[in-house]
Amino acid sequence: MHQHRLPWGVRCLIWAACFPLVALAKPAITAGWVGSWASAQQIPEPRNALPSEALRDATLRQIVHLTMGGKELRVRLSNAFGTGPLTILAVHVARPVAKSLGSIDPATDTALTFAGSSSVTIPAGAEYYSDPVTFDARALSELAITLHLEMPPARQTSHPGSRETSFLLHGDHVADATLPGATTVEHWFLISGVDVRESAGRAAIVILGDSITDGHATLTNSDTRWPDDLARRLQSSPATRRLSVLNAGMGGNRLLLDSLGPNALARFDRDVLAQAGVRYLIVLEGINDLGEATRLAPISAAGHTQLAHDIIGAYEQIVLRAHAHGILVMGGTLTPDTGSDYFHPSAASEADRQAINAWIRQPGHFDAVIDFDRVVGDPQHPDRLLPAYDSGDHLHPSPAGYRAMAAAIPLKFFTPRTGLTGARPQK
Repeated sequence: MHQHRLPWGVRCLIWAACFPLVALAKPAITAGWVGSWASAQQIPEPRNALPSEALRDATLRQIVHLTMGGKELRVRLSNAFGTGPLTILAVHVARPVAKSLGSIDPATDTALTFAGSSSVTIPAGAEYYSDPVTFDARALSELAITLHLEMPPARQTSHPGSRETSFLLHGDHVADATLPGATTVEHWFLISGVDVRESAGRAAIVILGDSITDGHATLTNSDTRWPDDLARRLQSSPATRRLSVLNAGMGGNRLLLDSLGPNALARFDRDVLAQAGVRYLIVLEGINDLGEATRLAPISAAGHTQLAHDIIGAYEQIVLRAHAHGILVMGGTLTPDTGSDYFHPSAASEADRQAINAWIRQPGHFDAVIDFDRVVGDPQHPDRLLPAYDSGDHLHPSPAGYRAMAAAIPLKFFTPRTGLTGARPQK
């Protein structure tokens, strides 16, 4: 039977009335999963990788520092850089008794499952969540994650800059209270996140950065990176206790080129967008792009201009991609590095840094700005770190400098908003 159809324009008007377009807005914050701890993954360079046979029939106990608490958790395992399937026979979580010794409280030891099974096989290039488990995960507490592997991964996935002691022992010792005779390393392997289930209104802050964010120059097992200091600051007030901090710093990381790990744009989806409950992003990246560009040889004036242009373009891409997912972005200015024995920055490189920082500070580029440059810089010598905040290499702040960075972050940025259109750059 012949059917009469309305003209296309009329049909469009009817469709629009029934299904109105919704303006870009931040996703509603509801009760559910929120990241409490995370780390960025990479292929470990040879000096930071484990010998292949070390992970054959091996127990690996690793300790992480949670930022938000909850009564239920799940662990995310990573085979992101594996070249073949990875089978893990068992995974347990527990509360550590002495993190530097790897001992746990047996009363808290809890076995995890994966689709109801105690073992899991993770495809190459993939990550895998455990099933939820009841566990009293307290804010700012430590969690021991213990894995038992039968066979080593085809290629290791790791976070070399853990600045935490991990313990390796052959055999199945996942439930053992102590691991006498264990080999110790200061790296994480095959773990990338811990989420907690909490009440409505909780949200995660992801920090995308390099070795400054990863905590270079902090003591092992001290949890004194500036993201750690920020987490403690947030937890100290009921007004901000709803926020967790996920450190996606990676030593040597760059915006534009791969270095010790993937460039920031390449890892953005996994390290930022895939995090549970992420609503805010802080970006502190770019000093390695400047430093590495001239570390071995000078570049032309045109090369400097292009480099600054490309770094700014990468920032714009990060903001665009974050906004597409309802995430508000705070940009951090690049901290001074004159005097660095590694980069040996020139006057032209310093001019690039100043130009990039001027762009970051300009309203309308980021949703907010934290001026780390002015926080840790020497007012008498703006191209250098303040001596009290210098770790000694003239590139990385000291723990005191990291505390100053965390203390200077404007917490009003993290007040709830209904959408991106309501966001305004804040100083």
